[in-house]
Amino acid sequence: MPQIIGVKFNKVGKTYYFSPGGDDFAVGDGVIVDTDKGAGYGTVTIANCELPDSEIKQPLKSVLRKATPEDEELVKQAKEKAKAAIVPAEDAIRRHGLNMKLVGCEYTFDMKKIIFFFTADSRVDFRELVKDLAALFRTRIELRQIYERDDIKMRGALAPCGRPCCCATFLPDFERVSLKMAKTQGLSLNPAKISGVCGKLMCCLKYENQFYAEANRKCPCVNSWVGTPDGEGTVVNVDIFKDRCKVRVMIDDIADLRDYPIAELSYGKPKRTEHENEPDDDLDEIKDDQ
Repeated sequence: MPQIIGVKFNKVGKTYYFSPGGDDFAVGDGVIVDTDKGAGYGTVTIANCELPDSEIKQPLKSVLRKATPEDEELVKQAKEKAKAAIVPAEDAIRRHGLNMKLVGCEYTFDMKKIIFFFTADSRVDFRELVKDLAALFRTRIELRQIYERDDIKMRGALAPCGRPCCCATFLPDFERVSLKMAKTQGLSLNPAKISGVCGKLMCCLKYENQFYAEANRKCPCVNSWVGTPDGEGTVVNVDIFKDRCKVRVMIDDIADLRDYPIAELSYGKPKRTEHENEPDDDLDEIKDDQ
């Protein structure tokens, strides 16, 4: 099995595998690696280890060398220059009257190119803007359109729960989230309550979805007929956390609402809920460009 190390280029981003080239690296080491955009600076998040070929995307690029103090200083200067480039770039966008919002920018490691990230509702003709930015910064310019979720991931924001957004704190990539997950968990389908700051379905809908899906499969459906120690009845409510059901049963020709452990009930295969036949309302998967 080939030996690899894991490297991240951003604090909250994907981990990419590189060949260590015979050197030993520790978690936290700065490294200069070969990327599609040329030499790049990253931080080791997985020390030297072996992985099967099936888990590695070929061809595996190599680590060029360990980062030196000079490299660290160069990266620091690049971040400061990128931060200072935002205001003049926004002024140039306003002068051209373009309907786009600048989110951020970054310099490549060799300082030969600036990449500006922006969001827009439609296609933007920024050819004249690129010429002005190239003349202003005297370097190569790349404008890259991103989506709303990438915007929040880059800049950070507070989620409806009051905590920083998951994508900006610990989620390395956007996972597939669907409206069916909200239905499975019995949540309100009000878009305002299940959408994040980016306007898409909240990433946290996926966290507990497997538990709810498995619990729902073990429980009878509401309004289904079940057998109880007191005779047959209709399920009124299901508490998946306590493994109990409220059932309406007839006792001496009088309807009575009683609570039973699910283990004491007998029932056939639960009826398929109304949303199990519906297609997933999936979010578009957003892929990092790194």
